[in-house]
Amino acid sequence: MKHISILVPENAILGSLEGSRQLLTQVNDFMKAREEPPLFKVQLVGLSRETKVSGGLFTVNSHVVISEVRKTDLIIIPAIDGDIAQALEKNRDFIPWIAQQYKKGAEVASLCLGAFLLASTGLLKGKRCATHWMAENTFRNMFPDVNLVTEKIITEEQGIYSSGGAFSYLNLILYLIEKYAGRDIAVLSAKVFAIEIDRESQLPFTIFQGQKDHEDEPIKKAQEFIEKNYQDRISVDHLTSMLALGRRNFERRFKKATSNTVAEYIQRVKVEAVKKKLESSRMTISELMYEVGYSDTKAFRTVFRKITGLSPIEYRNKYNKEAVMV
Repeated sequence: MKHISILVPENAILGSLEGSRQLLTQVNDFMKAREEPPLFKVQLVGLSRETKVSGGLFTVNSHVVISEVRKTDLIIIPAIDGDIAQALEKNRDFIPWIAQQYKKGAEVASLCLGAFLLASTGLLKGKRCATHWMAENTFRNMFPDVNLVTEKIITEEQGIYSSGGAFSYLNLILYLIEKYAGRDIAVLSAKVFAIEIDRESQLPFTIFQGQKDHEDEPIKKAQEFIEKNYQDRISVDHLTSMLALGRRNFERRFKKATSNTVAEYIQRVKVEAVKKKLESSRMTISELMYEVGYSDTKAFRTVFRKITGLSPIEYRNKYNKEAVMV
């Protein structure tokens, strides 16, 4: 039987904690119905027996505290909310325990913003990790040595798992169920809980937020110029001339400050503008493409799919109810 420890941190989001517990314990019910032994022993593990979560609205009663768990097979870190720095400070005693259990052979999975607690252990250095796209800039600043992949819903590397934003944690739990219990049980779980199985990308849900939490004022000016003039064809030479900076120096500083190359930043700003129009207007794809400075249809569609994971038509059908009804 696999021992699963679902952590109960202060500032935890109740949904990801309880949702994980429900899915995993349901697997045991499926096994019972088949007259087979349970697969999982699921325990809520806290720093104390009672922990306030979801901004203090709820109190969770843990089965055990960390000092009572000598060895476990899988640690699940639920999403946390509120001020991240404060949440990490309140839950700092989990950090050495997680690292110690991993060294003993436990696997570790973080859900959404639980990635911040996992990254604080140092176990993610040099490894891939997903988290909520809204926290991308904060996470990169706090953990520059982690390979953040916000486009992914699930990552797995050396027994460490992570999931993307919000309710995508359900997909990671299904992924773990499939790994430990088999595809048939994972599919059954997905059907019982009405979860779309095998989702891989959170790109269609991402809203680009230019990283401006830095002190490089000329780069901020370049970002603001790009965002105000996205309809035009903007070149690196124009930006360097405007700011009186050398090209290599400008490109190096831009990448360091924003985590994007200049070309990537321009593309993402233009695509974000098109996405908003696709969600609310009936303009044609060609009209929208020309409006943001593209003239090559193939190049535009390629960039759009790379950034959103969908074609422009697929994106419109997903988010524009009026367009679908026409």
